[in-house]
Amino acid sequence: MSTRSIFTRPARLAAIVPYVWMVLFFLVPFGFVLKISLSQTAIAQPPYTPVFDLTAGPAAMRAAFAALSLDNFRLLVTDDLYVLSYLRSLVVAVVSTGILLLIGYPIAYGMARLPRRWRGVAMMLVIVPFWTSFLIRIYAWINILQHDGLLNRVLLALHLVSRPVVWLSTDSAMYLGIVYSYLPFMILPLYATLVKMEPALEEAAADLGASPFQVFWLVTFPLSLPGVAAGVLLCFIPIVGEFVIPDLLAGSNALMIGQTLWMEFFNNRDWPVASAAAVFLLVLLLAPLLVYDRLQRRRFEEIK
Repeated sequence: MSTRSIFTRPARLAAIVPYVWMVLFFLVPFGFVLKISLSQTAIAQPPYTPVFDLTAGPAAMRAAFAALSLDNFRLLVTDDLYVLSYLRSLVVAVVSTGILLLIGYPIAYGMARLPRRWRGVAMMLVIVPFWTSFLIRIYAWINILQHDGLLNRVLLALHLVSRPVVWLSTDSAMYLGIVYSYLPFMILPLYATLVKMEPALEEAAADLGASPFQVFWLVTFPLSLPGVAAGVLLCFIPIVGEFVIPDLLAGSNALMIGQTLWMEFFNNRDWPVASAAAVFLLVLLLAPLLVYDRLQRRRFEEIK
């Protein structure tokens, strides 16, 4: 056996493993969800029909496939409950991602310009919140924002308000919780991009007469766009399907799609409609990923 074949075989196996992982833990579960989304609600166990029985024979399988329909997907685009849930989720995700970018970019830029010995400390401060359970952090915000919580006590002590302000169960509390929870996901990719940027490029632009704003807008920001795109995707996609933060911090007057999915699955036990909503959400989120992939391919082609 040649040396080349010895090293080639492990390399091939390593290349196959991600595809096997995707098939087993994404495509197969997605196939089950897609099948349920095309079924009809039933008072049974499981709560939908038809249920495929591989032992029933070809005729029964053909009848089961014939019973599948797109009624649940039609309901999603005609019922205001689902339409408004999707729209609210997109609006919340866009606004939250914009706030995260406005806050995260200066922090990442400042971290990248720190002396090398202090960058690790700054990185640690960003990562420290991950050492605590996500749910515990959200419940901590409930204690801070409640009527007699820390925030109102501080505001009253500083005489900034005359009576406690209602923070909890509002959109403001929801946005605060989302920004706090997802800020590291915006900072880290931005920092990874900015720290690799050559300071000499900014110095050259300044030597050529560019103002600090022009240096940032014409040199720094364009070179950091890959980090911006990565941070935006890392925040936008999970925020669209967020359930815990809106459910605990926001009011109940308007639901995001994650809350609607929970309600359909566990309260109404309408698995087909909930599965259809999940499939539609996945297709909706594939659009920014495909755009990002196309931009990345175009960028690599330009580099070549």
